[in-house]
Amino acid sequence: MIRPDTAYRLLSWSVGESEVPVSSADVVVTVAVLTFRRPDDLAEVLPLLVEQAAQAEIPGRRVEVLVVDNDPGAGARPAVERLGLGRVRYVVEETPGISAARNRALEEADGSFLVFIDDDERPRAGWLTRLLDTQARTGAAAVVGAVVSDFDGELDPWVRAGGFFERRRLVTGTPIAVAATNNLLLHLGVVRSIGIRFDGDFGLTGGSDTLFTRQLTAAGHLMVWCDEAVVTDRVPAPRMSREWVVRRSFRYGNSATRVDLVLAPSGGARGLARVRAVMRGLPRLTLGLARWVLGTLVRSVAHEARGLRTAARGAGMMAGALGVAYAEYRRPAPA
Repeated sequence: MIRPDTAYRLLSWSVGESEVPVSSADVVVTVAVLTFRRPDDLAEVLPLLVEQAAQAEIPGRRVEVLVVDNDPGAGARPAVERLGLGRVRYVVEETPGISAARNRALEEADGSFLVFIDDDERPRAGWLTRLLDTQARTGAAAVVGAVVSDFDGELDPWVRAGGFFERRRLVTGTPIAVAATNNLLLHLGVVRSIGIRFDGDFGLTGGSDTLFTRQLTAAGHLMVWCDEAVVTDRVPAPRMSREWVVRRSFRYGNSATRVDLVLAPSGGARGLARVRAVMRGLPRLTLGLARWVLGTLVRSVAHEARGLRTAARGAGMMAGALGVAYAEYRRPAPA
């Protein structure tokens, strides 16, 4: 474990060739939980976040918890007020979509670090401290923690065999190029120095975190893994169905292609990105479907499920190349 006084001497970020230190008196950490009409989840996770914040505070470092409610009707406010917890701030972001909520967290966090966690996740002991310790030890612009799933009931053997909920685990300190925001620490000095934000075009489709973190690392900044900073993802029954996990695989492929198109520096590069997406997506679609058929014929659940997973991702990649944006998080029109 790194000593706190040593950690503060390591808190710094690079802009060009210069190194800008972060004074220990200025270290403010904001833990942001974004929510949309899930008051029960929010009421369960907030006390845990407050506890984590208190444990992570040391002399010269202050930690706050920020709730960003993406419901224009402020539906989460009663749940927050009932808890009556200290160190919790509550704001409403009326613009629909996860990108707007993430950007509001960036705007509200007036300190050194911003840590994202989802409202349906639960941090394990020491989660926040371990993220901060890893950042101090490595000087990284971003630190990504592990996510494990906790299912609401017995998982369909077909879904389990397909590996739909398998997530990577890496050695702490491993550099990575892309991440989600469900367990992510950002050094705000670095983020603001390069001026990146979450793209609103991905607000109802997902993928703005993929684009954001790829832009961060493409700018030459370090993002590392912390395997000890674990959160548990609570998976409700509707998200455990075969239909939902296959749709999610399609969305992953669709978002990946759309991110590649945004990152392409010119019209010609975007054309090449579309061609590459088709060239990568078509084999996945055809071979995945072949494996699915084989699995059906030989009654292999693993071949059937993994084949359809691969095919769905390939189809999503090709759809993205054709300009299709799958809006997984679309909201019903108001009555």
